[in-house]
Formats: sequence, C-alpha cells, structure tokens
Amino acid sequence: MREFFTRNEENQEIIIESDLNAYAYSQKYGWLVSVFIKFDASDNTQEGFEEFLETKEALIIALEHGEKAKYVGSRVVDGWSELYFYANTSKGLDATIKEILQPSEYVYESSVVKDNKWDFHYKNLTPTELELCHIQSDKIIFMLEDEEDSLEVPRDVEHYLSFDTPTQKERFLETLDLDGFTFKDEISSDEFENGIALVKEHAVTKEVIQKEVEKLFEAVKKEHGYYEGWSTTLVDSESK
Repeated sequence: MREFFTRNEENQEIIIESDLNAYAYSQKYGWLVSVFIKFDASDNTQEGFEEFLETKEALIIALEHGEKAKYVGSRVVDGWSELYFYANTSKGLDATIKEILQPSEYVYESSVVKDNKWDFHYKNLTPTELELCHIQSDKIIFMLEDEEDSLEVPRDVEHYLSFDTPTQKERFLETLDLDGFTFKDEISSDEFENGIALVKEHAVTKEVIQKEVEKLFEAVKKEHGYYEGWSTTLVDSESK
C-alpha cells in the first residue's frame, strides 16, 4: 500500500512515497537499490510528467521481475526523484536500470549497498506516528473535497484519543486545558479501549487540521496516550 506524505528537513519540504507494507519483505531482501532521476515529480502539471510516470513504472516492473527486488518508496528532493528498492542480490541490477533509463535520455545515478536491517527505509521512508495521522487526515479531507464540501467553513469536529490504562485517561481529562476542546464522550471499541472523544469547532482545511492534530498529539503523548483520528459532517448536512 503506497502512501504519500511530506516531511521538512533542514527547512526543505520533501515529498515521500512509502510502501507501508514494505517490512513484510525485509527478511528476503537485504540490498538497498537507489535510483536518482533528474526530474521534479512534485509538479504533476509540467510537461513530461506522464512520460516520467510510465518510465518509473517500467523500472519498477523490470526490477521486480522474478522477485529480484521490491519497490519500497521514493523521495522528491531538489529536483531529483529518488526511487528506492530492496533486492535479494546485487548482481544484474545496474544492467536492468540502464536498459530502462538509458533510452529515455534522463540524467540518472544509481547505487546498490548492503542494508540488511533496512536502516535507510526506517530513517527516510517510514512515516512517524504523527505523519501517519496526517496521512489519515489527508484521506478524510480528500473525501470531503470529493463531496464539494466547503473546507474553510467551521463546524464541529470530533477528535479521538486512547490510553493504555483508565488511570492515564482520567489523568489526561483532569488536566485537560486545550483551547476550544471540550470532552464529549468515552469510547470503547474493538480497535482501542480507554478512549475519549473531544469536540471543537474549526475549519477542516489541511493547514487547520494539521495544527489541531499536532496540538492534541503533543498533549496526549504527555500521558503516553494515542491520537486515533477525527471525524466530522459535511457543512450542508450539519445545517439541516
């Protein structure tokens, strides 16, 4: 399952694509294959974008043929698209990469190094817990946009938190002092126990959601809890 998210490193925004199921392959593949292509894939309106996507998929198919390697993600940095694979051998990979990319006339570089512990993937492609929250938020926002909702219009938004123990939950509620958030209900489900729902009225644009999620994420972590996500209604549905 490929997911996209952004990460800021040294005041630079990096767009990352990551296969969240990649670690299922880690016992079989121990060679990190890096392919850097001179093309800024963050701009999907530029000329040649579709051609780049076709070349990228052709490279993925070629390297994954016969289960030689698995595509695990990419990064877009400084006008370069960095594609990453893990392989079960270092032999023959350069020839395959050359066969796909040389006819395309892209400027590219490639390397193969040993990485049995998948350190590179963990440090550079694996989303953090907070980044996973933002990935989930982006999916909800996309669905709201698909319904032509007015994201900038404030409405009640429920945020869900959970804790390992009832004591942690009660301690969090006793010290709850978050601007605009109020306690709504306790929650217990198959997914998590010792949960609570907080509600606040705010817009659901990406910028506002990120700010509110990060505020709650930081607060709940102080009590060793978890941010579980949020939900809301369409503006038109809420007004009826």
